[in-house]
Amino acid sequence: MIYNTFELHQEGSLPGAHLVTYIQEYSDALAINDRPLILLCPGGGYTRTSDREAEPMALKFLAMGYHAAVLRYSCAPAEYPTSLKELAYSIKFLREHAKEWHIDPHKIVVEGCSAGGHLAASLGVFWDEDFLAESQGLSASEHELLRPDGLLLCYPVITSGEFAHRGSFENLLGSRQEELGEKLSLEKQVTNKVPKTFIWHTFADQSVPVENSLLFVSALRRVGVPTEFHMYEKGAHGLALANKLTETNDGRAVQEECTSWIRLAHTWLESLFAGDVEDGLHAQGREW
Repeated sequence: MIYNTFELHQEGSLPGAHLVTYIQEYSDALAINDRPLILLCPGGGYTRTSDREAEPMALKFLAMGYHAAVLRYSCAPAEYPTSLKELAYSIKFLREHAKEWHIDPHKIVVEGCSAGGHLAASLGVFWDEDFLAESQGLSASEHELLRPDGLLLCYPVITSGEFAHRGSFENLLGSRQEELGEKLSLEKQVTNKVPKTFIWHTFADQSVPVENSLLFVSALRRVGVPTEFHMYEKGAHGLALANKLTETNDGRAVQEECTSWIRLAHTWLESLFAGDVEDGLHAQGREW
């Protein structure tokens, strides 16, 4: 495996922000040539990035046959759009190295948990905005370099409204709550340019209510973005893999009923990568 750490130096980036890559070695003895890649954004309320939602989950995706990368993005006191620019840079960086690392540049999915789900979904709704392309030195015709090929959201923070996780927005926006709260309430920013999406959440989540996912799913449905959504009855917030591999020190975050999410996500990913639900952008053929 090619394991590397790359420091991030976007405007506003804090010391320690970095991208970790887990690239499976190419071998001409294998039929596999270029692999899909899952780019993970751990949660943590925009105060930190959770270890439980980082390497353990990356290794799970590696075992499924994908490349993986973990974004340790800048959190408070860094504010929006610093972490979004770091994510945009990361996906562009991975596509720029696609040939070298045998990544399929048309099969990069951004995964995010909790506040990391908000970050992943933010790229999903804002990837074609001029300010983001300009921050990466891209022209208007190069916006697609920043577009994820899919979103995989685990109990995501989405809304700044009635069901908001207030702490996440306070950390992300600081004193600009009134100025940017509406823009960062992502269910209000959905268009048909959002990539296909897989979401799971639990009915019992008391930290980030399931309405966050329900609002996003409803918005995606209205504009016709193919979406798969799973709501589990039991399970607290922040389950990660929901098994012993991501159990907390005090014995929490093991919920057998929810462990199926990763298998369901694998099935969804394989269908997505097989082209069963190809979108117009892929059909046009992107040359990277």
